Amino acid sequence: MTFGAGVSRLKPSLPGASAGRTIALIVLILGLITVGGISVSSCSVTVESGYMGIKTTKFGPNPGVQRDELGPGFHWEGIGEKIRTYQTLQRTYSYTREANADGRENEEIMFSDVLGLPMTADVALTFKVREDKAADLYATWRQEFDAFIDGPLRTSVRAAIARETEKLPVACNAEMGAPGRAPIVAVAPVEGAPLPVGTQDAEDCPGQLIGPGRQIVLQRAMEALQREWTPQGLDIIRMEWVGSIRYPESVVAAIQSRTTAEQNTRAALERVNLERANAEARIAQARGQAEANRLLAESIRSNPEVVRLREVERTLGICPLSADTCVVGADVNISALIASRDGAAAAQ
Repeated sequence: MTFGAGVSRLKPSLPGASAGRTIALIVLILGLITVGGISVSSCSVTVESGYMGIKTTKFGPNPGVQRDELGPGFHWEGIGEKIRTYQTLQRTYSYTREANADGRENEEIMFSDVLGLPMTADVALTFKVREDKAADLYATWRQEFDAFIDGPLRTSVRAAIARETEKLPVACNAEMGAPGRAPIVAVAPVEGAPLPVGTQDAEDCPGQLIGPGRQIVLQRAMEALQREWTPQGLDIIRMEWVGSIRYPESVVAAIQSRTTAEQNTRAALERVNLERANAEARIAQARGQAEANRLLAESIRSNPEVVRLREVERTLGICPLSADTCVVGADVNISALIASRDGAAAAQ
């Protein structure tokens, strides 16, 4: 029969072929998982805590920087999209001449004083990007976070400090030795007249960069930075000098020379005051002796018996025992006086 013949032509399945198909299926599934994992990892971004994600797109109705920040977590990066992260944790960045953890190149801040003398210094800036302004800040400058710190922010710090240092001298009442510049020297003010330019208490010299003006400059520069960056979403928290300002050698030499001169002047004044005090003491002593002599002379002139009394007193032991001569009156019994004196001495 035809039916029976058809059945007899069917071949039974081999066990090896079934196992091969199973293995192939497993390999296919693993390959799909691997490809899917690679695709997911290459097309996604994880935003860590303390950071905000900023998405830029090339397609769609609103290409460019998307103003809605992406919070911490896993975010899919589609075709034509790029997600970058901006740190929103508080951070302190040091602009220094020597290499440090923030950068290996020379990032010192350069500025000058009122006379144009160049100086450099290291500055530490503490700041924080507000989470709701991270996208706006990136949209304005279009730079990665580290490039933004080393570029626009550093330029702003340098400009703010320079604007303030150009209002003050390195040191008041010190000769700076700048070419073509008259030295700033102290002038004794006339009573009731305004203080001359260059004196430490004058209105145009409220401080000096070697002294209190160093911190005044930094405070005013930080306030200027806050006015500039706060509306853009960057909070300036603190700015500090790292070490001391590096002054020009001519300035350091001038300050040392002035300090030495002031010390010598003070020492000379102390010597003058000491000599004056000694002279005044000698004058007072001489005046006292002269006054005593004058009073004694007037007493003798007014009472001649004083001389006689003095002569008698000297013969009664007031004269030194080793004296060879004592002046006494003609009517005085010298022998009796000597005997009386000797008797009194023997009785003692």
